[in-house]
Amino acid sequence: MANLTWRTSKSKTRSRKAANMKLSQNINLTECPNCHAKKEQHRVCKACGHYNGKEVVSSEE
Repeated sequence: MANLTWRTSKSKTRSRKAANMKLSQNINLTECPNCHAKKEQHRVCKACGHYNGKEVVSSEE
């Protein structure tokens, strides 16, 4: 296995990690078609337990 030619500096590494952290904080919320609550895309709705028009998780009220 080959050795690295150049070592990545601490500032370069930390700068890259900080930029990626800021990208992960932007969460797109959509409206649930069943209960009209805000939910994350491609996730089960936390309010009613529906996903893709079906009840996946039973909600106990």
